[in-house]
Amino acid sequence: MRTSLLAPALLAASSNARFAMYADEWHPTRPTNPADRAGIDHVILAFAMANATASFQPKVPVSVMRQEFPNAHMMIACGGWGDDMGFFQASKSDAAIKQFAADVATMLTNTGADGVDMDWEYPGGNGGDYKQVPNSEKTYQIDAFPKLLAETRSAIGKDKILSIAVPGKTVDMIAYTKANGPKIWPSVDYINVMSYDLMNRRDKVTNHHTSVADSAKVIDHYLAIGAPAKKINLGMAMYAKYFTTKDNCPHGALGCEIVPAEDPITGKDALTSGAWTFETSHMKPVDASALTISNDGTCGPDKGTKCASGCCSQYGNCGTSPEHCSGACQHAFGTGCTDPDVAGSWQLALAHGKTDKKAGGQYYFDATNKLFWTWDTPDLIKMKFDKIVRKKGLGGVMAWSLGEDSYDWSHIHAIARELKKGKSGASGAADEAPADESDAAEDFSELVFAPEPAAPSTPPSLALAKSPSPSKPPYSVVFVDGTAEGPAGDHVAESAAPEDFTVDPAPAPAPAPAPAQEEASTPQQNKPLEPTANDAGATTEDTDDLPFSPEYLAAVKAASLGKGRRRMIRGGDWEVAE
Repeated sequence: MRTSLLAPALLAASSNARFAMYADEWHPTRPTNPADRAGIDHVILAFAMANATASFQPKVPVSVMRQEFPNAHMMIACGGWGDDMGFFQASKSDAAIKQFAADVATMLTNTGADGVDMDWEYPGGNGGDYKQVPNSEKTYQIDAFPKLLAETRSAIGKDKILSIAVPGKTVDMIAYTKANGPKIWPSVDYINVMSYDLMNRRDKVTNHHTSVADSAKVIDHYLAIGAPAKKINLGMAMYAKYFTTKDNCPHGALGCEIVPAEDPITGKDALTSGAWTFETSHMKPVDASALTISNDGTCGPDKGTKCASGCCSQYGNCGTSPEHCSGACQHAFGTGCTDPDVAGSWQLALAHGKTDKKAGGQYYFDATNKLFWTWDTPDLIKMKFDKIVRKKGLGGVMAWSLGEDSYDWSHIHAIARELKKGKSGASGAADEAPADESDAAEDFSELVFAPEPAAPSTPPSLALAKSPSPSKPPYSVVFVDGTAEGPAGDHVAESAAPEDFTVDPAPAPAPAPAPAQEEASTPQQNKPLEPTANDAGATTEDTDDLPFSPEYLAAVKAASLGKGRRRMIRGGDWEVAE
């Protein structure tokens, strides 16, 4: 068994802040220049399925990742959005919990990883199957979750790292309460707070998906229920999100009603919203004149081909069905798309995005296509360090995900710059103890944002010749299970603190990325069932069989097929190819 490079306690004492970076299989690009991976001291490979950990081997071996990140701990994330079945099985009895923990220990031995990140979304309910299985049938998970963590800690030993990925929306924090928290925190080394996707497809009106103000409130919630500040990693998103609005938002881009983003009966993605990564194929315009006609029915930027006729779907296949021609259809690689040109709209967002100084969020509204955009900038990352990480005495940050920032690594560079400053930051202030809940509304006005870009001189349009972006239509949309979190919650994130945010001029920020193109999209959607669990939850007993009905298994299978991710049910008879 390979032991950790450093024990977690020693690591916390020896560095100013942690930088945990998820590396997922859908965005495989990795930095080749050491400067582009500076500061990353934990790499979390995603994902091992929760019901198949013992046999899991990452697509990129741990040994290869160690060569590229020689000073980092190597971890494996277990679960991810939509991986409900494995955790349901693992938590249904004490015997199942023990077996799960033993399988995780086997996985760490077999892969040589230094630890595991438990990414259960979410114990107690509101996961990807919330329309099929009500939260009232999941209350047993509230008590089972701390048991699962404690048993895993015992199985892997103290020399291995155990972290958890926790929700950012309070409606999803069903298992994270004042009563349950003290049973959770002692077992884990780190708490990776998913302070992004704070607007998702279950919401009704537009809002920032990862603003400074809302991120601060998320952290305050965890501090209030007893999470140790030094164990908390603030989450950063290496992607933008977009939502289709019902009208032109005459009263403002924020708080504008969106079209339903999920099917109200099944919860299926309505393909009216998505996530958009900062990858080269998304950020760099495509030269349409250089494309060749596809001879095998595939299309898109990776192939460099366009359809001879018909639409190029979000998955890079030519066809004429509604599935090909809507839902992030790739306009530049075919003809007949019926939905807005998301890639062209993103170029406008990059060129004309605005900073909400009250909330600390970047946004843009494309009135022509009725698309609302929300994302983080390097300046806003700096503010999150100043106003959250340092002020509240957090242990570090984490980000989803590595390959999603591969255009110029500018968001990763911004994090690295802040890590270099240490605990006090540029101001030289003394180290501060974790703050109480009042910090979320404290003075945010001493920092100054870079000037906002001027508004477009012409109405937003996808005729790129009218945009300051390059005139050739960009684009490709790859609609995959790109973000770690997927939809969560049924309320708009709480309103921003009333103070104006400001930001010091960023130290030599990277040039603004060129217009974007392609997309990795996560489901976003309608209103979920209200959580029914109380603080105490329900007790899990050894005799509790908790059988899964054929209808439920069918629903999980359908969700898996829709996500294009591999699912294996032990004793089952189906598998989804990647």
